[in-house]
Amino acid sequence: MQLVDTHCHLDFNHYDADRAQVIARAQAAGVWRIVNPGIDAETSRAAIELAAQYESVYAAAGIHPNSSAGFTPGDIDAIGELARSAKVVAIGEIGLDYYRQRSPHGEQRRAFDAQLALAVELQLPIIIHSRDAGADVIDLLVRWVKVLPDPPGVFHSFGEDWHAAKRALELGFYLGFTGPITYKNADQMRAVAAQAPAGRIVVETDGPFLTPHPHRGERNEPAYVRFTADRLGAVRGVSLDEIAAQTRANAYALFGWHD
Repeated sequence: MQLVDTHCHLDFNHYDADRAQVIARAQAAGVWRIVNPGIDAETSRAAIELAAQYESVYAAAGIHPNSSAGFTPGDIDAIGELARSAKVVAIGEIGLDYYRQRSPHGEQRRAFDAQLALAVELQLPIIIHSRDAGADVIDLLVRWVKVLPDPPGVFHSFGEDWHAAKRALELGFYLGFTGPITYKNADQMRAVAAQAPAGRIVVETDGPFLTPHPHRGERNEPAYVRFTADRLGAVRGVSLDEIAAQTRANAYALFGWHD
């Protein structure tokens, strides 16, 4: 069995004490590739450095909507330079977040729009963060999707209803499922996961956050993505080995891996 954790913040200080062991545990659990997205220039640079250090780790470069306050053209220049680095497979984590209110909506949209333009320039897929902002995210994507790469990207930690999922899928995006799919109150998420096309689903931890059952309450780490995958397979009526193979193939298609 080989799994891909398509979204984990391995550069965060939650892993400073045992990062090498975390990556080793992931490999022992069958997690052979991990994508580490940035949330600003500093974390994007750290993700790239980790990718250079560990064969199984890949990076994405981007400015998270909650990091977009005071966004300037210089910020996009910095991300653009980083995104040209080896083992960068996406622009992300980018998007809109109207829940946290850490950045004015207008600045979030400007940062998102500029990074969509960068993704077009570099022909890299995007990793989308969308929280309480689904309509505005889709409106922006509609303007760009014809010139974004194919496939255009993934909606990270998807938690909206089937109507929203259908709109994202119609634009060619993948849906990323995280630990909450294992929670008792996640019936809507499981319903979406059951209906989504097999070729458009991936699994992720969003570590150190969103830890799946039975480790809920602990720090999340890539080894735990197998619990998310197992539940995803169960709601779709397939085995863990089958869902691992499917989501791995999807991750390879999404990030342009061929080996």
